[in-house]
Amino acid sequence: MSKGLLAVNALSPGANLEAYIATVNAIPVLTAEEERELADRLHYHEDLEAARQLVMSHMRFVVHIARSYSGYGLNQADLIQEGNVGLMKAVKRFNPEVGVRLVSFAVHWIKAEIHEFILRNWRIVKIATTKAQRKLFFNLRSQKKRLGWLSQEEAKSIANDLGVETKTVFDMEGRLNSYDAAFDAGADDDDESAYQAPAYYLEDKSADPALKVETENFEQDASQRLGQAMNELDDRSRSILEQRWLQEDKATLHELAAVYNVSAERIRQLEKNALKKLKKAMGGELVLA
Repeated sequence: MSKGLLAVNALSPGANLEAYIATVNAIPVLTAEEERELADRLHYHEDLEAARQLVMSHMRFVVHIARSYSGYGLNQADLIQEGNVGLMKAVKRFNPEVGVRLVSFAVHWIKAEIHEFILRNWRIVKIATTKAQRKLFFNLRSQKKRLGWLSQEEAKSIANDLGVETKTVFDMEGRLNSYDAAFDAGADDDDESAYQAPAYYLEDKSADPALKVETENFEQDASQRLGQAMNELDDRSRSILEQRWLQEDKATLHELAAVYNVSAERIRQLEKNALKKLKKAMGGELVLA
């Protein structure tokens, strides 16, 4: 094994990016014959050493591709790592009988992994979900001829070039020019900037303090009146209501009839009369679940 390959095994882009790039660039590029030999060993014999050499010798191309995505504000080492994942997937699926070089085949897989990483991490909220949005996300900047907002004619021209609707172009332009905002003020924000946090000006209409107090007072009053009304019932009626309505395992009419040695119809009548008394004491607001 060459010194260059040993060095790559000990490095990752995140540890020392410049040293990593220098190391992978020092690994010789495979000739077509060498590449075909290694690809045959992997494809027909599942030779993992051949797979490793194919991956190592193409890492320089991942670095080159990852650099073209530096304008998205993400860590270059992370982009390279994701590209390396795509490269390994390409090596695993590479068929030497197709007759193309590995680098041509691997470009799609490398870019696909980098694209997914960018879309997952560029914003808190995923900015592109449909196929048209993803196409625009990675092409709109290069299609724009000036810094200002697109005119109707410019948006229509871009839409025609990329095969999407004009409305989708305008939507993506707005998304690209927006920014993430934390709901609460940051720990380092001063008094003059903290008030701009959404937590200070977004209204939660479901949390009306007056309505909340009113509801709590009503429930407390209803609970007290229900307790008083229950205490005014005779012991048998109160026991029947408690077992029929206020317990998890509610008793049936027949079970209570057996307890009090009366008919189920008599238990139903006692229950009905007790509920009428409660409703009257509650002012017609009795609700039992």
